[in-house]
Amino acid sequence: MSSTERFAIVDLSPLKLIKKIAGELIRQERKQRQITQSELSEEMGFSPRWLREMEAGAPSTRLEDHFVATLRLGQSVGHIVLPLLCMAHGIRFPQHLFYEDLSGLERKCIELIAEAAINSLKQDLSPQWWPSGESGGN
Repeated sequence: MSSTERFAIVDLSPLKLIKKIAGELIRQERKQRQITQSELSEEMGFSPRWLREMEAGAPSTRLEDHFVATLRLGQSVGHIVLPLLCMAHGIRFPQHLFYEDLSGLERKCIELIAEAAINSLKQDLSPQWWPSGESGGN
């Protein structure tokens, strides 16, 4: 088996777009809060130059740094996480959603994950002899 057959073919171009949009959103939020690049970069432990590159969406910036800045500014990370999730499953993320408030969608995803975890736990804890649909006297 050749090395090209061992790895999935993945289109990484959405990562560049995610970094670009995340950088734009960081810049917008920083300016709206009247925080200077120096102040935010000091808070994050980065140089102002690195923050400028990140806000510009430079491909060399680390996605982790976008997360840190986004979280430090109290923003939703949906514009980073949800496109990555879609990319991992070969699904095109609707670009107009990048600029939407995704906190409601994030919340729904978290609720679905929590519900699945609870259902799995119920299944694991239910004795084999309980009829389906019963949860032990509830």
